[in-house]
Amino acid sequence: MMEETILVGEDLMMGPPSPLIPQEIASHVLEGVDLCDGILRNLFLCLQINDIEPFCQDEIVLYRQCAEKRDKELRKRLQDSEYKLGVSMPLDEANERVVQLESEVTSLERRMILASGVEGMEGFRQRWSLHGRLTDTKKRLESLKQGMEKTKKDEPVRVTVTGGTTKKWWFW
Repeated sequence: MMEETILVGEDLMMGPPSPLIPQEIASHVLEGVDLCDGILRNLFLCLQINDIEPFCQDEIVLYRQCAEKRDKELRKRLQDSEYKLGVSMPLDEANERVVQLESEVTSLERRMILASGVEGMEGFRQRWSLHGRLTDTKKRLESLKQGMEKTKKDEPVRVTVTGGTTKKWWFW
């Protein structure tokens, strides 16, 4: 006899939470991505009509699959955007962004420590959410720094030769 698994709302909390998209790059990152809003609407409608999760298994599975695909795409786009910012921003602005993201990482790490003292389901939810945000922010920071490194490597080295002429040297 085969056992049937019944999915519930907590099953949507498998894997990392959906990434938070910074407002300044949201339009670029979200463009053309299926946000799963139609599937989510159907899931809520099913739950409203049936009142319990066992009658909405198809909707839960469809939403989970869509959300996983969406979140994977959004994470990739977030990292690509940060990399492009690192390449294209003036160095002082890029450094300010690095400081901002490092500050955000520190804040999330502190909040994670505080959340470790919260028990039960609420504590789990807080830690789950904070861990996802912390991981995403660290990856964004890493991508930004990689973009900045590429810019530094591609910049010409200026050498002044006696006589006052400046020559550009490119290193690959």
